[in-house]
Amino acid sequence: MDLTIRPATLDDAAACADIYSYYVRETHISFESEPPDAEEMARRIASYSAGHAWLVALEAGTTDVVGFAYAAPYSPREAYRWSAETSVYLQQGRRRTGAGRALYEELFDRLSARGFRRLVAGLALPNEASLGLHTALGFEVVGTFHQIGWKHGRWHDVMRLQKDLAPGLGDAPPAGEPG
Repeated sequence: MDLTIRPATLDDAAACADIYSYYVRETHISFESEPPDAEEMARRIASYSAGHAWLVALEAGTTDVVGFAYAAPYSPREAYRWSAETSVYLQQGRRRTGAGRALYEELFDRLSARGFRRLVAGLALPNEASLGLHTALGFEVVGTFHQIGWKHGRWHDVMRLQKDLAPGLGDAPPAGEPG
């Protein structure tokens, strides 16, 4: 699949909301109960783009958004400011096309350039496709919260994963503020 990946703009909010709404309504992958509308998605794009990054993938030669990936603060506590939580969502039928990998690789490059050191992700289980993508891109499983989320009439576990964006730096102090 030939893609163009670029930073999201507020004009992409409706397309991102449309893609995400499927995951909210039809799956346990998102623990939100109501899909955010385009206005809320625009607020998220603006907020996460300012300090982290929000990217969209377009089918090459079109303006059709087929997926998005973003990073958000892992935690509001100051000590966590070099860490970010990542997510990727694709239009239905786009799994295993390379779009998720392409979005994530570009996102990781941008976050690394901004000074972030660690990434985390949370996967509502079961979700073999997402687990496969994350582990293929260097995330390591660090634990599982058991039966922590109730959606669609059952409890779901959430697996937590972590990726080091700055291998080889060990315990070296950060080289300035991220973002």
